[in-house]
Amino acid sequence: MRILLADDATLLREALVALLERLGHDVVAVASSATELLDAHAALVPAPDLVVTDVRMPPNGTDDGLRAALAIRTGTPQQPVLVLSQYLADRYARDLLTLPEGGVGYLLKDRVNRVSDFDRALRSVAAGGTVIDPEVARHLMRAREPGPLASLSAREREVLGLMAEGASNREVASRLFLSEAAVRKHVGNIFGGLGLQPADENRRVRAILVFLQDEARRVDETHLE
Repeated sequence: MRILLADDATLLREALVALLERLGHDVVAVASSATELLDAHAALVPAPDLVVTDVRMPPNGTDDGLRAALAIRTGTPQQPVLVLSQYLADRYARDLLTLPEGGVGYLLKDRVNRVSDFDRALRSVAAGGTVIDPEVARHLMRAREPGPLASLSAREREVLGLMAEGASNREVASRLFLSEAAVRKHVGNIFGGLGLQPADENRRVRAILVFLQDEARRVDETHLE
């Protein structure tokens, strides 16, 4: 296959070029930034059989590579694209993986343990198939599930966050420029939204624990991205 490869890490990019060539593929162009990726794809005639790109690349070092892949698919809907990254990007990954034309994939570098499996994934995506790392699929499914705080308003989550810092109702009122009566109402709504009944013991502590668990879940997902 004729492959366009994009990765900003020089050593890894060169290692991938060597691996792809050892597998019998032809790396027709390389890019170290999202801008270079777009320019290289536009310059290739005919288009490559497959684009392989990382997620985080210059110029912004965020999800530029993934956004470039989506831009390529917008201009060339049949262009197969495989994302190969150590990062799990939520914002645009679902847009790419649900394209109706197929020919897309998302693999995590650290989980590609066998060269034969990697080559099989390359060929599957190039042939119009869809290949998704199981961890990517689980992450995207979790991202779609509403968290335990989904029923709370932004103000209620703000109040609960201050409660988790140990603030009393009076301190919450002072910091948010609210009356204590308003804070008590928000706290009551928080308990109701979390399904904590008046008969339940330590409702305030239990609400804070729910908040801290949700924060920990969000941190874990951010570390994957």
